Amino acid sequence: MADQDPPKHGWPDEYVQRYRQAGYWRGETFGAMLRSRAAQHPDRLAVVGGAQRLSYGELDRRASAIAAGLLAQGLKAGDRVIVHLPNIPEFVTVIFGLFRAGIIPIYALPAHRIAEIEHFAATGGARGYVCAAEHGGFDYLSLAADLQARCPGVQSVVVAGESAGVYSALRDIEAAGAGINVPATVSSAQDIAFLQISGGTTGLSKLIPRTHDDYIYTLRESARICGLDGNGIMLCALPMAHNFPMSSPGFLGTLYAGGRVVLSTSPSPEACFDLIERERVTQCSLVPPLLLLWLDAAARGKSDLSSLSVLQVGGAKLSPEVARRVGPGLGVTLQQVFGMAEGLVNYTRLDDDLETIIETQGRPISPGDEILIVDDNDAPVQPGEAGHLLTRGPYTIRGYYNNPAANQRSFTDDGYYRTGDIVKLTPKSYLVVQGRAGDHINRAGEKISAEEIENHLLAHPAVFDAAVVSVPDAYLGERSCAFIIPKNEKPRAVELKRWIREQGLAEFKVPDQIIFVETFSATAVGKISRKALRAQLRAQLEDKQQTP
Repeated sequence: MADQDPPKHGWPDEYVQRYRQAGYWRGETFGAMLRSRAAQHPDRLAVVGGAQRLSYGELDRRASAIAAGLLAQGLKAGDRVIVHLPNIPEFVTVIFGLFRAGIIPIYALPAHRIAEIEHFAATGGARGYVCAAEHGGFDYLSLAADLQARCPGVQSVVVAGESAGVYSALRDIEAAGAGINVPATVSSAQDIAFLQISGGTTGLSKLIPRTHDDYIYTLRESARICGLDGNGIMLCALPMAHNFPMSSPGFLGTLYAGGRVVLSTSPSPEACFDLIERERVTQCSLVPPLLLLWLDAAARGKSDLSSLSVLQVGGAKLSPEVARRVGPGLGVTLQQVFGMAEGLVNYTRLDDDLETIIETQGRPISPGDEILIVDDNDAPVQPGEAGHLLTRGPYTIRGYYNNPAANQRSFTDDGYYRTGDIVKLTPKSYLVVQGRAGDHINRAGEKISAEEIENHLLAHPAVFDAAVVSVPDAYLGERSCAFIIPKNEKPRAVELKRWIREQGLAEFKVPDQIIFVETFSATAVGKISRKALRAQLRAQLEDKQQTP
């Protein structure tokens, strides 16, 4: 298990000075940010979720109490703690408690299971794990026991819920620290604030270190670009550990602006429309498959969505046909968002003309964002031509956490991040996303590594070879299809899907479709790359589906 102290920022000193002088980095920290908002408007509502309605003052007090309680348990500044919670107010109180104590959260999605959580714990050197007791029918306490058995370094398990069992209950930790006024921050603005997860284009997800300085800059600019201020009410419907609903402008951008965050444990229109009507929500973020559900439900239902003014859509490519339906169907301004947890974020602007909003995925938030579009040999493409997107800037990381091999693949010597996206640039410097360059499946906004799933399938005793590909899907954007060469007797598809689940992987990684074949083509096996094989199989499947 990794035990190194977390490094400082990865930017060379000349860039640190450049970003400070430009005013991008202002020395703000998350702990001080919350303390400042609580001092400015202590009684203003900050977070609404379930039966809880927390003011900024209450959120600040609870963050201090959790910080004090965790420090009393033996955790210390610089330790890493996995936060594995659904969209509940405790997600917010816990991470701000960790910020206040100088402890570094590692964000995990509710859908993640033991394979992913063990990987995060090992790579991040986690000493703690915070989870719900149960959510969506899944028992997180059993996962916690499994995690501690596999990773003895995870010494502290905290449960946000009624049943903590042998573990510490968050309510008890908070009660132990109640009334203790922990200093607003023990961190430098250039310290790592938290570790996010990458999309996992090769194998398990990588950990992304984000500093207070760089991430707070994105919040400040995102709130401005999205027209979000202290009167804004943001509905957080997507899993809030994702970068998109966290910062674009997301719940953290809303809290930075002094607005109100409304949490939904389900992104369904049935759950969210009621919250929009009751709480008078003004903004929300969705991925394209959910947008389709919302559009259909709005056309059939009678919910009052008149308070909703701006809808951010991102996470996957939004087709122009669907984009044109958003304004008439929901009565909102569509704002397309294209970005990545590693950094670069692009928005269409609220005052853009309709065709720009419909046809592009926006332009960068910062004048300091540098973009290169290159061919397969890293040579710049001609203006208007599609190519590989490379970027660097004041909030794009310079390296993954504890992963030198990935850093060598993903970053150029002069600090550009290879995003893996194929894009083209319009004359107005807006990006149009063409797709992905690698074996990366974007299923309803969840990023899946073909290689990771193949490795698990190949471990099944009845599988000789496996290739997992992405296939276009009108609802999900892309779905996954696994081509399987059986060893002897062909296993059942349901058996292989169960096998993937039993490896402790998130449900969204289970192949949507399984096709058994006798062999891969002779020209592919052993003679060209797995990438070429996947491309060949994908083309075969698409041709077959299009044949009348």
